[in-house]
Amino acid sequence: MRRPRIVVIGGGAGSAAAVAELRKQGFDGSLTLISAENTVPYERPPLSKGFLLGTSGQVPVKDAAWYEQASVELILGSRATRLDLAARTVTLSGGAVLGYDQLLLATGVRPRVLPGLDGDGVCYLRTGEDAAALRDKMTAAGHIAVLGGGFIGCEVAAAASRLGKRATILEALPTLLHRALGPELGDVVAGIHRDEGVDVRTGQQVLGVRPRPGGGVRISTAAGDVDADVLVVGVGTVPNTELAEQAGLPAGHGIEVDECFATAAPGIYAIGDVAAQHLPGHGRRVRVEHHDTALRHGRVAARNMLGQREPFGDVHWFWSDQFDHTISSAGLTDGPGELVIRGSLEQRSFSAFSLDRDRVRAVIALNRPRDVLDARRLIARDHSATAGQLRDESLPLKRLATPAVTAT
Repeated sequence: MRRPRIVVIGGGAGSAAAVAELRKQGFDGSLTLISAENTVPYERPPLSKGFLLGTSGQVPVKDAAWYEQASVELILGSRATRLDLAARTVTLSGGAVLGYDQLLLATGVRPRVLPGLDGDGVCYLRTGEDAAALRDKMTAAGHIAVLGGGFIGCEVAAAASRLGKRATILEALPTLLHRALGPELGDVVAGIHRDEGVDVRTGQQVLGVRPRPGGGVRISTAAGDVDADVLVVGVGTVPNTELAEQAGLPAGHGIEVDECFATAAPGIYAIGDVAAQHLPGHGRRVRVEHHDTALRHGRVAARNMLGQREPFGDVHWFWSDQFDHTISSAGLTDGPGELVIRGSLEQRSFSAFSLDRDRVRAVIALNRPRDVLDARRLIARDHSATAGQLRDESLPLKRLATPAVTAT
């Protein structure tokens, strides 16, 4: 009898986690992983941190030998260009056509490219190749400018500063990490960068970029020109939904999947940054671009592809290292809720909880990883909390999940 074949499209951490889980769960059919990059799936978080500093290399999720030992066929440096749902085939950029019984789409995202922002002095950061090119440019540069004060922009600026370079952040919104943290917490992060010597300029309207005589770039803003040797653009991402859209799969803000990662087409699943997952508990679709989430997506999707019915309801979690500080978060931070501060903004040691009536929906912390770990467990369980309890540092957060704690 013909062995069943599962094809995974995408070279990210979620893909690696999925193929590993498929083998772990006993799938002994043909298993193929297709990636547009020329290397096995690797960890992306270090690319904007230790990789730029030279303290970390490119770290594979599984080394190349594992794929051979696990009988996983790797097709690297090749893009999937066409998906035929009726024939159950995938066409690759080189012309090859692969059949499949089940398909996992993990096509990820790409940096949002701004019109007119290109040239030798302009860099975007997503892949290992991007990071290697940026690291080389940063080594030779004296001044690195970053367009965008999100996580990538802040991490690149921190790395540049640590390398002894001048670093400037140009952000259109009122403060750094404005969408993720809000103005009050974002101001704290901006203060950290300024104290480390980063030139943080918020409320900046960039009008254009042009080559600078003698090398580098000249960035024109409404407030004047900024000259830099390198400009790193970090203004968001675009989900790679083109393959799904070509096949007629619903893909608005991302490839639409149910709580078990199944798309509208039988046998086709989607995970990771590109997946817009239906979360019944939130009453909406959510697309999350976090490394840890992609890994968990891959494992759960693999089990569902093998016949289990396992809805994904894990509490989302992420972190960002900037200088000697760690920002971490759990839950979905964009929902309704009162913001409750535990700790001190001034001392740069705090946790900010999103409290919706008597439920903690999310937490964002600076230099308090234990609070995030406890809150993550709390969010996943039945609990009751008040603002007073959350502010009270003598009260362990884990006690809020027990009926012994009374409201204050």
